[in-house]
Amino acid sequence: QVSCSYGPGRYDEDYENKGQDYPLPFVRWTEKRNFQAILESISAGIIDVKSLISEIVDFENYSQVYDNIGSSRSIASILTYSGAETPANKNIVQISDNAFSGKAAVLGIIGAGNFTKMTMLPALKKANANLHTIASAGGVTGTALARKFGFIHSTTDHSTILGNPDINTVLITTRHNSHSSLAVEALNAGKHVFIEKPLALNDDQLDSVVKAYRNSNSSLTVGFNRRFSPHIKAIKKALGNDPGPSNIIATMNAGMIPKNVWVHDLNVGGGRIIGEACHFLDLVVYLGGAKIKSICMNALGGNPEENTDNATMNMKLENGTNAVINYFSNGSKAYSKERIEVYSRERVFVCDNFITTRGYGVKGFKNLKTRLDKGHKKQFSEYISRIKNGGNPLIPFDEIINVTKTSFAAIQSLRENKWVDIG
Repeated sequence: QVSCSYGPGRYDEDYENKGQDYPLPFVRWTEKRNFQAILESISAGIIDVKSLISEIVDFENYSQVYDNIGSSRSIASILTYSGAETPANKNIVQISDNAFSGKAAVLGIIGAGNFTKMTMLPALKKANANLHTIASAGGVTGTALARKFGFIHSTTDHSTILGNPDINTVLITTRHNSHSSLAVEALNAGKHVFIEKPLALNDDQLDSVVKAYRNSNSSLTVGFNRRFSPHIKAIKKALGNDPGPSNIIATMNAGMIPKNVWVHDLNVGGGRIIGEACHFLDLVVYLGGAKIKSICMNALGGNPEENTDNATMNMKLENGTNAVINYFSNGSKAYSKERIEVYSRERVFVCDNFITTRGYGVKGFKNLKTRLDKGHKKQFSEYISRIKNGGNPLIPFDEIINVTKTSFAAIQSLRENKWVDIG
């Protein structure tokens, strides 16, 4: 009988990815030391595993091992390979022979995590996007998604996507700390770029993206999907092109994420304000009809850390609009996760969790009720259509930059305990 766990250190970001070991006097057997002890025992002959091998099967006949797993008396089955020479491009897996129209948007996706699997690819499939190549670090998840959604290729090398002239659009859904560098690479390769939020984690990263964008003829879009929700669209339409100064309150009942998860790491995830609250910063700009001019952020506790996820942000917009974003992780899951309120010219609009939207004192406004709709499907259908048919960017570039800079300024405001102007 073997252990059912690798040992202390498993799933610990600091241990597995950053190499921060547990001190020996405090934790004797860690994930690494467990493996070391077993391998050393096998090497020294203390543990004999050869006698456990009860059958050797050619890889081509692997299915017989699994088909008979309930009835076989085999203890350990070994799969042998023929040793045939592998293809030169061994990191690329051929999936299908689909051909694409030259006028269509031909997509390469870098990243094969849960968001790609559960949200992005179903939405792209519904938009009839031409899915060419998907890149993932290990190849296994990427290949599984490639088979499911009809990609031509799966690869472990994202440069395969950037160097392919047939691919004109790159979508990036990796961890946050790689977003800016991948965006720069893709822009320099002449590709349209769609990148999941956030665009960057600091000013240096943002500057590198802006420089690449200015030197490129390609578009850049950040996945601020909530502005594409039918609920937000309905409020925006009712507000009109010139809503005047308004009051906006947006609350995210975000829920708790354990502190050792990578999103809290300022160098990897950027923290939840930069990495997630930017969605609401974009909503403020979109609904307010102007860019953010200054921000002041307060956080829960006597001495809050910069990666706080319990904070209130107060903002002033260029057109006089006031906005408040509450980003809380200490609320109940029984309450709505997201709520947006807009007060304008004796009217009130309330969007509750992107399921219901009501207008108060608004002539002709039709209250809205849908399934949960945060705008992903509409965002991707419009994006694919825009690439095929041309037109203005989905989100103005200066708004993307303003939102990103504001997220940095929020952290600066907390650190310096003052209002910060957005440069």
